Amino acid sequence: MASASQSVFVQVAPFRIEPRFVGRVWGWTNLNPWYNKVALQEPIGEVWLTGDDCEIATGPHAKKTLAAIFEELPYAMLGKDADGDSPLLIKVIFAREKLSVQVHPDDRLAWKYGQPRGKTECWYTLTAEPDAQVAVGLKPGVTIDQIKTGIDSGTLEEKLNLLPVHAGDMIFVDAGTVHAIWPGSVLLETQQNSDVTYRMYDYGRGRELHLERSIEATRLKTDAGKVEPRELPDRTILVDSKYFSVEKIPVHVSRSSASLRRAGENPGLAYLFAVAGSGRLTSLSFENVELPACGIVAVPAASPVFAVQDTGGLELIRITPNWPGKAI
Repeated sequence: MASASQSVFVQVAPFRIEPRFVGRVWGWTNLNPWYNKVALQEPIGEVWLTGDDCEIATGPHAKKTLAAIFEELPYAMLGKDADGDSPLLIKVIFAREKLSVQVHPDDRLAWKYGQPRGKTECWYTLTAEPDAQVAVGLKPGVTIDQIKTGIDSGTLEEKLNLLPVHAGDMIFVDAGTVHAIWPGSVLLETQQNSDVTYRMYDYGRGRELHLERSIEATRLKTDAGKVEPRELPDRTILVDSKYFSVEKIPVHVSRSSASLRRAGENPGLAYLFAVAGSGRLTSLSFENVELPACGIVAVPAASPVFAVQDTGGLELIRITPNWPGKAI
């Protein structure tokens, strides 16, 4: 592993990441037109874009895993004021059936049980059918005892707060929120880099439930819900939380790497995701990096300067981790 002093000064060019297709009982068998992927056995429910085991697809670090590059060059990836492993897990969720009713722990509870972090997340709706809904939080007045009764009687859904979702909606789901994703939408999920889920109810699928820990993790009132976009002259902020920011960045023909950052924002890790269309990262310092629809590119803190070009209908999402001391 490189020393901190070395990795601060090592430039690392942006690189595309290969998606990892993860089987889920509630998933799709055919991901077209989003991805050219058909499930051979178990349905695919999640496409992990920045998982630790995802492989780098371009540049001199191709074939390394994302975890390996963070371990090797943590400061070059995250910036001189931050260290540690990969902070965010970004996925696309494909639900053909209802997911389990579940809850995620906050940092404190995760640490109690030996996990590195909790799991706060958000969902950006890529597409939605007219009647698509998600369950986010509990109805007012619901108690812990009523949750337990609902689990035992199979009536837990009646206690959930349902939200209609439309393309372009952003939904914030902080740790401790009882929630469930239902069919009818495709969601871009940004979360703390944790795969800890406590299932409360799973529609009789026979998977393990985590009743005691899910109750321990549950908060009756949270900040979860739809987030109204905040329009700035050069971008739209979709969500700005303790752990991550998600922005929609217009690219009119071409845009410089410096202009992707907000005013006053220090260089740090960023991910660029193409909601639709295609783009290209160009620079005198590295070979072009193509950004196809539903593809993702990592931009390290120590990236050379570059430009993002719209090569055909590019709709660009920029995702960055937040931590104490980050200047925005």
